[in-house]
Amino acid sequence: MALKLENVVPWGRCLEEYVKMFDLTSDDLKLNIVDCGGGPASFNFEMTQLGGKVISCDPIYQFTVEEIQSRIQQVYSQIIEAQKATLENFVWQDIASPDELGKVRMAAMNKFLADFPQGISQKRYVKSELPNLPFTEGKFDLALCSHFLFIYSNILSADFHVSSIVEMRRVASEVRVFPVITQFSGETSPHLEPVINQLTDRGFQVEVRKVDYEFQKGGNQMLWVR
Repeated sequence: MALKLENVVPWGRCLEEYVKMFDLTSDDLKLNIVDCGGGPASFNFEMTQLGGKVISCDPIYQFTVEEIQSRIQQVYSQIIEAQKATLENFVWQDIASPDELGKVRMAAMNKFLADFPQGISQKRYVKSELPNLPFTEGKFDLALCSHFLFIYSNILSADFHVSSIVEMRRVASEVRVFPVITQFSGETSPHLEPVINQLTDRGFQVEVRKVDYEFQKGGNQMLWVR
């Protein structure tokens, strides 16, 4: 089924947040990285500016920069109003308010939009989606997945999670997934334990690690797989 842009809620994060979400060290940032479900994040752009090597994957990259920008403008105020209506579900520390959140997110997404045409031509942005990635085995050192797996446990099955993580591990030596809670309840995803069990049974080394990042309450852990 073809992806419809009206079903997409684009919301991008920056390099600084990626570093905290995935506990990325200076050595990690030198690795060959694939960002799965990268959306309109500025991570790829900022890493490229620093000489890093990142390929971002997302089905949204099939659309033009103008189409993505228009969709961002359509959903922006809705997202901010939703944040204001659920203040108690978030930790307002590094980001002090929904209005500041909007400024931070728009700054990241504007960097993405400015970089997207060139990034497409340089094949840094690739139209693809989990659990099928168009890369050879072991192409990357590190695969990242932010705010896709576990967050949408209400619509994505445990088997989908396992297939996606196994696919990321196929193309990368190490996988990190953040966070491991669901979007609305803020509780640990019901898929987490069965996913860990299935991955362990397949011989993967799996850990849940605490990170120095918490915006949605309870969302301060990532899944680490080797």
